[in-house]
Amino acid sequence: MNICIIPARGGSKRIPKKNIRLFCGTPIIKWSIDAAFNSKCFDKVIVSTDSEEISNLSKSYGAEVPFIRPKNIPDDFTPTVPVINHAINFINQKYGLVKYACCIYATAPFIESKYIKIGFDKLVNEKANFSFSATSFPFPIQRAIMIDSNNRSKMFFPEEFNSRSQDLKSAFHDAGQFYWGKTASWLNNKSIFEDNSLPIIIPRHKVQDIDTFEDWERAEIMFKAIHD
Repeated sequence: MNICIIPARGGSKRIPKKNIRLFCGTPIIKWSIDAAFNSKCFDKVIVSTDSEEISNLSKSYGAEVPFIRPKNIPDDFTPTVPVINHAINFINQKYGLVKYACCIYATAPFIESKYIKIGFDKLVNEKANFSFSATSFPFPIQRAIMIDSNNRSKMFFPEEFNSRSQDLKSAFHDAGQFYWGKTASWLNNKSIFEDNSLPIIIPRHKVQDIDTFEDWERAEIMFKAIHD
């Protein structure tokens, strides 16, 4: 079977109740749940949470919450992969074997079901370990600078100082929306961004990392501009 796993921890220090905070009038996790269902890729859409409040809200939107996440994996320092692996192992034992699993973040309101479907099709047809959402940097990373302890600038790649922007290779980064993987790839802790992994390119204006209140406000402005 194919499953979607939406990690949604209850505690959030920078943005309280971040995973269920209203985004453009709707609890932000609902955008991810709806996109998962609309993609028609999944036999189960599961929310992995340590919070009864998130659990109850997620169930009201049609998602399954077959467990409350154990106390040893809901803290600030837990990476995503152990959370996904716990969910896969639980489903394997209780409901049958998982063939493909997709992690969708709860705070990804720009996510679109068509890209989830593209990610799945490419994963299967190209026999990859993972496929994941990515987007391009708006400026060549080879021209990036750092600021040292004396408040002086220094290029990361000084050898590229005289290179024209159009001659430099484009660079991409994780868009933070979805991560498809074969069950074996998840459980064997293979790297999501290396080896046999496929980036699914999302337009930059449909990608926004949300870690601060400023990020949240900017994301809502962008979202409204796209959907008005």
